[in-house]
Amino acid sequence: MPPALQGSLFDGTTTAGLGSLGAIRRTTLGDGAWIDLLPGWLTGADALFDTLARQVPWQAERRRMYDRVVSVPRLLCFYGEDHPLPDPVLTEARAALSGHYAAELGEPFRTAGLCYYRDGRDSVAWHGDTVGRGGTEDTMVAILSLGAPRALLLRPRGGGRTVRHALGHGDLIVMGGSCQRTWEHAIPKTSGPVGPRISVQFRPRGVR
Repeated sequence: MPPALQGSLFDGTTTAGLGSLGAIRRTTLGDGAWIDLLPGWLTGADALFDTLARQVPWQAERRRMYDRVVSVPRLLCFYGEDHPLPDPVLTEARAALSGHYAAELGEPFRTAGLCYYRDGRDSVAWHGDTVGRGGTEDTMVAILSLGAPRALLLRPRGGGRTVRHALGHGDLIVMGGSCQRTWEHAIPKTSGPVGPRISVQFRPRGVR
């Protein structure tokens, strides 16, 4: 059974749907990096969370970390560009993002990586999506958050002021420009009470 989700008081609809991207707001981070934010882009996000928590074939992975193999502190599932997404609204979201950013990105979003943070012990360490083209080229990663809000932190590579955003219940963040190369992001562990969260990361071809 998936962890129980405390639904949002502001998201009582049982059918997921997308709002307009016209209200998205950009923040310049520096060094050619920027983020776009749109709270509550997806309505019915809690219902979609429940569907994905039950139906996605989540996998617990183990990875080598220096001299030992450790468990990845979250569940994962990756959908390549030739694989259908697990819900039609995610296909709609990817198409809407591809259309909105067509002039800047110059290509569509093609893949979707899903992460399931079951509680405050699940996390992702500081990193940039620099495997593949993200390590040498400007690109975009769009993240749709479902479930309970969790803090997403961003900081410049090499140190500097940390930027913090609490994302959940249908919120959208897009990291663009040089963000993957010149900045890092993380979802830290927390000892406070927090519900489960699913993030959906849309990426162009060759960005991981």
